[in-house]
Amino acid sequence: MHVALVHKRGFGQFAALAARLVKSGNEVSLITEAIDHKIPSVRVVRHRAEPGPRASAHMARHMGIPDHHVRIGHRVAETLDAMARQGLAPDVVVGHIGWGSMMFLKDVLPQVPALGYCEFFYRSEGSDIGFAPGDQPDLETRKRLRLRNIAQLVTLESIEAGNSPTHWQRSLYPTDAQKRISVCHEGIDVERFRPDPNASVRLPDGRTLGPDGPPVVTFVARDLEPYRGFPQVLEAAAKVVRQRPDALFVFVGGDGVSYGMPPPGGGAWKDHLLRSVDIPQANVVFPGVVPHSVLRQIFQISAAHVYLTYPFVLSWSVLEAMACGTLVIGSDTAPVREVIRAGRNGLLVPFFDADALAEAILGALKTPESYLGMRAAARRTIERRFRLTDCLDRQQKLLENLTGTQRRQINIRIDPLLL
Repeated sequence: MHVALVHKRGFGQFAALAARLVKSGNEVSLITEAIDHKIPSVRVVRHRAEPGPRASAHMARHMGIPDHHVRIGHRVAETLDAMARQGLAPDVVVGHIGWGSMMFLKDVLPQVPALGYCEFFYRSEGSDIGFAPGDQPDLETRKRLRLRNIAQLVTLESIEAGNSPTHWQRSLYPTDAQKRISVCHEGIDVERFRPDPNASVRLPDGRTLGPDGPPVVTFVARDLEPYRGFPQVLEAAAKVVRQRPDALFVFVGGDGVSYGMPPPGGGAWKDHLLRSVDIPQANVVFPGVVPHSVLRQIFQISAAHVYLTYPFVLSWSVLEAMACGTLVIGSDTAPVREVIRAGRNGLLVPFFDADALAEAILGALKTPESYLGMRAAARRTIERRFRLTDCLDRQQKLLENLTGTQRRQINIRIDPLLL
């Protein structure tokens, strides 16, 4: 079977699937705009990168992003057409539908079945927009968000099936589309991410943290910004160290803005917030973005890991932390509630309540032995629901079903939540 993976930014969510497909004897091609690493035996076909959304006096209002998506779709269609003319037409296509890459797939390969990766459908209510107090979207924002979904709607109309990593992310899509969207996460390598009571990690400042060191509270995000609750965690950290001056907070993440807006005046949210938060420098560490192997060690030494998020895409990091048996203190928001049951396999606090967060952290530091059961339950949750090999088995079976049905609508059984 020849599987074509389509993703704007390299392998993305398809890295483990690509490796599994190759190992199973399949031919795999990756169609992408940029590539950050290679997987042996995977054919990489790069298409020309399209410049970002552009403003034009002749372009209708809010059409910059839809226009960008259409241009990306044209590039992918041209690439697939060229491959077909060279005898490299795939048997099935798997692609991220969020950037327009899959819009014109069926115009090029009408008989080739397709599976769309359905990551996030934009809504003006019920998800990230309007979540913050006082952030009520105006009419222009609601129109812009509706137009931003054009590429996904066009793609969903033509492909056979979709897949979302979580039930909540699937629930954002139109009801009729949900019937053809399965739920299967990319998977967590539970053999790699596992508890290790003897783990240690060396910090950029030369300190080594481990079992005999200070209690460590961790926070991880692609960038340290409000969407992932960085302001509340920093405020809670300041409250905690007043009572526990031995506590060390490790904030892993970049200084950019992945989601939302930059701080007033620009720059990094970290620098902006540190000017107004009274916390000793000795109690906070900002190692920046770290290698995956170091991230695992950070989870393994963590006395408590804080994961806050707007109602948005669920991060891999929280699942990896749980796989390491870390006590996760999460936000009481829909994506997190799907994996954490308060008091059973972790703790939940209101997203904007820094006081409640500080109290939860202090409790975890005061009596760590009382949370051993939650840590073990967190590990079991990942083993039962997100084990990499199981998730890959389900993804591969889905592809096999698609190639066997050839454009017939398929109904995917959605597994119940297991805890």
